[in-house]
Amino acid sequence: MNTNQLLQQVAFIKEIDKLKYIQRRTKLFNSDRHENDAEHSWHLAMMTLVLAEHADKPIDVLKVVKMVLIHDLVEIDAGDTFIYDTAKNHTNTDEERLAAQRIFGILPEAQAQEFIAIWEEFEEGLTDDAKFAKTMDRFEPLLQNTSNNGGTWVEFNVDYQKVYDKKKAIQHGSTAIWAYAEQLLNESVEKGILKKENPEEKK
Repeated sequence: MNTNQLLQQVAFIKEIDKLKYIQRRTKLFNSDRHENDAEHSWHLAMMTLVLAEHADKPIDVLKVVKMVLIHDLVEIDAGDTFIYDTAKNHTNTDEERLAAQRIFGILPEAQAQEFIAIWEEFEEGLTDDAKFAKTMDRFEPLLQNTSNNGGTWVEFNVDYQKVYDKKKAIQHGSTAIWAYAEQLLNESVEKGILKKENPEEKK
């Protein structure tokens, strides 16, 4: 047994427990309680297992599960950036890259490099696996907000176009899930929980 390797792995396991303390803006389904990052990552992993058949291209389910479990670990250091934040870029921040190097660097070298590569693949979003992982990541908060009468859309006065622009990434991983997501967005507008600007009002 490689005792040093085991100790490094246990140290990493202890470190990532901090993810449970990172609060997200979105709330649990039909709830006033904010979701934490660990709950979010677990839910995305389960969604991947359940919804994998709807991927447009063949995907490596285990790899996608790894992506969604790993992708937010950097927020232990960098914190959660609200997707509709206008002051800070939601992706590829310098803080997140430094966090990835520190947190994954706790692991033995080979595992550290594997996890960093998986994290980078998710961030780049170019492979079929990464596209489906991002589909899951964008789909879950949409479901949460529709269950909470608009949730963060109402709380932070986010309009339809901003939501649509962020959520359309869903289509790159699954046209079926995107069709359903678009339907939910349109229904949200009809219910008045997502504001859609009237072009006539601009005149």
